[in-house]
Amino acid sequence: MDNEMENLYTDLLVDLPQWCVHDGETAELVISSRARLARNLTTLPFVHRTIKNERFRVIEQVEKAVQCSDNVARPVYLSLLDTSELDRRVLVERRLISPALADGTRPAGVFIGPGETFSLMVNEEDHLRLQTIKGGLQVCAAWQEADKIDTELSKTLDFAFSDEFGYLTSCPSNTGTGMRLSVLIHLPGLTLADQMDPLGRAMEEIGFTVRGLYGEGTGRSGNMYQVSNQCTLGHAEQEIVERLDRVTRRLAVYEERACDALASRAKRQTEDRVARAYGLLKHARLLGEMEAMDALSMLRMGAYLRIFKGMESSAFNQLMIAVQPAHIRMTSGRELAGEELEERRAELVREHLRF
Repeated sequence: MDNEMENLYTDLLVDLPQWCVHDGETAELVISSRARLARNLTTLPFVHRTIKNERFRVIEQVEKAVQCSDNVARPVYLSLLDTSELDRRVLVERRLISPALADGTRPAGVFIGPGETFSLMVNEEDHLRLQTIKGGLQVCAAWQEADKIDTELSKTLDFAFSDEFGYLTSCPSNTGTGMRLSVLIHLPGLTLADQMDPLGRAMEEIGFTVRGLYGEGTGRSGNMYQVSNQCTLGHAEQEIVERLDRVTRRLAVYEERACDALASRAKRQTEDRVARAYGLLKHARLLGEMEAMDALSMLRMGAYLRIFKGMESSAFNQLMIAVQPAHIRMTSGRELAGEELEERRAELVREHLRF
């Protein structure tokens, strides 16, 4: 690993992503907003049909476009062929690349912007997956930033586009705008009320999907869910932005009501849940990942209900990243597994929460 890459990983482990520290409207419930654009080059076959040399050509063309841009903050490039499995998992845990890109074995890479505000995944499902992340409910701001970068790159790159269908993508569900907008939202009240399954079905009926922390194919973790638009064909960008913003605000209202109901109708049980979570995190000497995430979720809910005091939402966001296995292994400087990993996680939580 060269010096630039070493410095990047040092920064990743020391500095918080900018989206972690947002304290604006709805930040107690909405952790982040993300905009992702799928783009393909006209000069090369789609990724699943490319050969090795063609994938290197995609990387070279995207790198040239980034270097030629005067209005995009200069990102750092990482070749995934040159990174270890642990390095890749750290990038996934920080939401800079997808699990699919991390698991790939062919030439691919990622450009990471300052403060982790944006990343450009090259040779994932499409030639280019451009994503921006903002803290809290900032769907419009995330989209505007992604649109700005897309416009800059399109000055050099010729993206596959059809007057009839819009941007052409490997997956038909992305064709059109090629845009996926999502919010990461904390919904412990609705989860405890067993409302997530019917809510998920209702969301699908209006064109949205509810998934786990890392998106498609991932399960619930710490009562956090990713809500995103399902289709991009036939919908204008601004329309998708406005709809997701409205849906998220409505979800926040439902969550507030669910939490208020727990605090009023099951006050003792709710206080007990928060107290038990606090006790677990304070005294446990071994902590599994899901166990830690669920306990932190209860503390976060307690902070929202003013049962638990002294913790800002950014501190929970930081721990959400720090307790994941790749981050623990990276910060420890050695391979950890089983009981050793769980012991270090418990120590880390106590250090962060100053128990």
